[in-house]
Amino acid sequence: MLKYLHVVCLLSATTLASESFAGDGGSLQIYVSKAEQSLTVYDGDQVVATSHVSTGKPGHSTPSGIFSILEKRRYHESNLYSNAPMPWMQRLTWSGVALHESNSVPSYPASHGCVRLPRAFAKALYQMTERGAHVIITDEPIVPAPVRHAALFQPRRPVAGGQFLSDAELRPSTIEAGRRPVQVAMVEKDATSPVQSSEVFADVPPVRILITRRGQRETLMDVQAMLTDLGFDAGIADGYLGRQTISAINGYKRWKGLETKGEILTPEFLGRLYASAGKGEPPLGQIMVRQQFKPVFEAAIAIADPQKPLGTHFVEATHVDLLAGSAEWRGVTLENNLSNATMKRLGIEAPAADETAPTLAQTLDRISIPDAVRRKIEPMLGEGSSITISDSGIGPETGDGTDFITVTRKVPRG
Repeated sequence: MLKYLHVVCLLSATTLASESFAGDGGSLQIYVSKAEQSLTVYDGDQVVATSHVSTGKPGHSTPSGIFSILEKRRYHESNLYSNAPMPWMQRLTWSGVALHESNSVPSYPASHGCVRLPRAFAKALYQMTERGAHVIITDEPIVPAPVRHAALFQPRRPVAGGQFLSDAELRPSTIEAGRRPVQVAMVEKDATSPVQSSEVFADVPPVRILITRRGQRETLMDVQAMLTDLGFDAGIADGYLGRQTISAINGYKRWKGLETKGEILTPEFLGRLYASAGKGEPPLGQIMVRQQFKPVFEAAIAIADPQKPLGTHFVEATHVDLLAGSAEWRGVTLENNLSNATMKRLGIEAPAADETAPTLAQTLDRISIPDAVRRKIEPMLGEGSSITISDSGIGPETGDGTDFITVTRKVPRG
């Protein structure tokens, strides 16, 4: 990956060594620590900028979690607070959280929920980033570290004729595309193949991947599809429990002699239905994929020891080499703040007093992704692609025009 010109921002002066950058600003990672009131920008394993900030004050706290830049505006006025000016605004949620310039950045929480930045740094950060760059906000500071695990994806790029780069005879080259050179692979001519030559560009949009527990929506979509296949018309497999779906469920239950009153999606009903459809045990996990802020596909996966929490983890692919079929991953583990009610709903047992939170490696050990799903994801893998792992699934901040947004804490600790 092309590296950014090394940039240092002194906490006291908030000045940058350069405002000219090369590479893809969407692959940067931005970490904000509310405890230290600091912001650190990483490009892979390099710190390229730092600054002091001011986050939300009591009663208007900045949420902790995993976000990405949804929108950028050189000048913006707040829709919530009397049209307050927000120059160099970079939006993190559609509900009102953003990074922006302020003339008051006192190194303690003072905002209404946004992350205030000193003037010079706000402009320079704006010029560094692109839409989609990740912003991780935590209480205590965390540092991304290299992650190596068999469960993580490695890129493979398809070429014309159904070949993958790993199978073709390749000649590496580069071309100029806009501001930066782009790695390509040239497939040599082969008289025995109908495909004479191909070019494969490495500059693909990063994918965003969420691995989580299956919710009622995903389970219900499966139920609707299986019932319809078995002759019980459940309507469109949309995950919504309408009259037609309820009628189909009750029709199946009467056929199998199951109780039709009370809870609709009982474990007994699900077990019998999956067996009738020849699907084995009901899956417990779900993988969802987005690209350029739009859903691409989702699929069921297996999670071992479902009574244990997955935790909250984030990993991002750097140094993606399509020719070699390799990528380096760097990740962090965040606090996993699940209420007792949420754990009960998800079937998670309360951890013992001396039990530590699961590490990223321990969680990856428990996740099994079907080969068919891997073959679909890995050709899409580009620089800056990321994986979020979370027990809590899709939250209310994730919607149209967003990546997967995972809020780990809405109010400050203590």
